[in-house]
Amino acid sequence: MTLDGHVAIVTGASRGIGKGLALGLAIEGAMVVGAARTLDPSPDGLPGSLRETVAAIEAAGGTALAVRCDIGIAEDVEALVATTAERFGRVDVLVNNAMAPTRATFAASTVDEWDESMRVNVRSLYVSCRAVVPHMRQAGGGSIVNISSGGAGHESTPFMPPGFLTYAVAKAAMERFSTALAPELADDNIAVNALRPGAVKTELATLELGPDHDWSGWATPDAVVPAVVHLAGQRADGLTGQVVDSTQYGTVWP
Repeated sequence: MTLDGHVAIVTGASRGIGKGLALGLAIEGAMVVGAARTLDPSPDGLPGSLRETVAAIEAAGGTALAVRCDIGIAEDVEALVATTAERFGRVDVLVNNAMAPTRATFAASTVDEWDESMRVNVRSLYVSCRAVVPHMRQAGGGSIVNISSGGAGHESTPFMPPGFLTYAVAKAAMERFSTALAPELADDNIAVNALRPGAVKTELATLELGPDHDWSGWATPDAVVPAVVHLAGQRADGLTGQVVDSTQYGTVWP
């Protein structure tokens, strides 16, 4: 599936899965707008930055633009979409990948931490979709891909380590938002799906689990690309309103 001529926004594109998806979509022909809070490399933070992602895309012959954006701030999200439309004339694909990695047990957590997670991880979905839908409607359709997690499912509870309560709730909300929004956007020819990428070794995962963790069975970010490319090409008459697993792409679905 080619994405030639498509314009795709990818949040959280400075590193990890977001960076892998930005690169992968660009290779398939999309013009990519990468969004994140980290424009430039920081010696005190996690490896990776938006400018490095854009440089990698351009080095591979693709087209990309870096836009600093805090998805928890509505004005930042609206400016991101407006900048994309101004630069490229359209918005065809939105990949909601960024999230605040809140980690705390119920006993140790605070109301402020809970509110921050809901603002950044759940409210941002509503804000970003509100911003892109008019542009997708004008373009004749589009695709919204929300990057979820197996942690959203009830069946994952026995396997989740302590401290992932808020994370699991945010991802569950993302999935229900996706399946509920899809039928409302069908008349606009916009597909909405949630994707569970499986266990992916990222910079954050490495920091949390340590470099000596047993990484056997974990995928790299590029492994998620084929599933997202397929979803990016969907419209309302195709696959929409679904929660799918990247590791099952090509076997269980499409």
